[in-house]
Amino acid sequence: MKRFKVSSFLILLIFAVFSILAGCTNEQDAMSSKPANATKTTNDKAETTSSHSTATSGEQTAVPEKLKKPVKIAAIMQLSIGTFSSQYIAGVKEQVQKFGGEVQIYNADNDLTKMASYVETAITQNVDAILLDHGRADALEGPVKKAVAKGIPVVAFDNDLNIPGVTVIDQDDYSLAWKTLKTLAEDLNGEGNIVTIWVGGFTPMERRHVIYEAFKKRYPNIKEIAKFGTASANTALDTQTQMEAILKKYPNKGDIDAVFATWDEFAKGATRAIEQAGRTEIKVYGIDLSDEDLQMIQKPNSPWVATTATDPAEVGRVQVRFAYQKIAGEKTPNIYSLEPHLVKRSDLPDKQVSMNELSQYIPGWGQSNVAISPWMKTLEAQVSQK
Repeated sequence: MKRFKVSSFLILLIFAVFSILAGCTNEQDAMSSKPANATKTTNDKAETTSSHSTATSGEQTAVPEKLKKPVKIAAIMQLSIGTFSSQYIAGVKEQVQKFGGEVQIYNADNDLTKMASYVETAITQNVDAILLDHGRADALEGPVKKAVAKGIPVVAFDNDLNIPGVTVIDQDDYSLAWKTLKTLAEDLNGEGNIVTIWVGGFTPMERRHVIYEAFKKRYPNIKEIAKFGTASANTALDTQTQMEAILKKYPNKGDIDAVFATWDEFAKGATRAIEQAGRTEIKVYGIDLSDEDLQMIQKPNSPWVATTATDPAEVGRVQVRFAYQKIAGEKTPNIYSLEPHLVKRSDLPDKQVSMNELSQYIPGWGQSNVAISPWMKTLEAQVSQK
């Protein structure tokens, strides 16, 4: 019977993912299991020339002509909330600064129309490259196609764009959700009551929800007793208020065993509500990670026990490097998924650690080694000498 259940789950999971692949969104990167330094691409030649290039001559290490002067980059975000976003922005700025360029950050405040208008603005300003953080194809396809037609490279993060010439990177949201949910199920021994915090309207959220629906089929004895979620200017605080109401509705120990939070802002709000209510028997399982999150996870008796994430700063750096490769005229893959890592409180030391130290305890953390060309070291050295 156990073998039958596992097989049934796998069939369901594969069916769910391939259903998405059959649609018009760019979800070719579903259920990645490749190591972080392997580029998933629809073109083997692109993988060889871009993501794994090596120096074989002095000419390859020379800075490309188009990069001998500082470039201007527009980084356009659908929403900038919380420490994950701030660390992502820091990664973008850090890499651009090392390359001697300039970057302008645009925050659309969760307004897709405004986000599309920012793309138009970037085109008018004749920037050298455009970075997109989240957003949806139905709102951005028109202006992005216009940018590509004008020869402006575009690299998107956590977006469902599927436009030739546009590189889309993500955190492999299917794996993010599955690693966290599998840990939750194992800790509950396959049965219990959970609260799920999720919101639609964002490409990564929709992907994570595909796995959540499959998870419910795989573990029928884990019951969802409540589900809510709102993305706002004060997401963590709003989540805390909503979670407090849930705790009042289910006041007894054993009423709720765990919380599945599909975003670290959700996890922060739920954790604070649980702590203030003295209900730390309820465990929180999240997605995404930042320095602030780490502090909460490592707090003694914290209900937040596990999360799956990529390094947001590294996401930003990788996105910038792909953009510079495009400016240089190098081939880049259509899609690339950074490998997410499960971070459990039990794997961390008693002392407080930062994101920069996490690789000492979580193998492979923050070490993607992707989108690196030999001339990049030359460019960084030249910039540092100025």
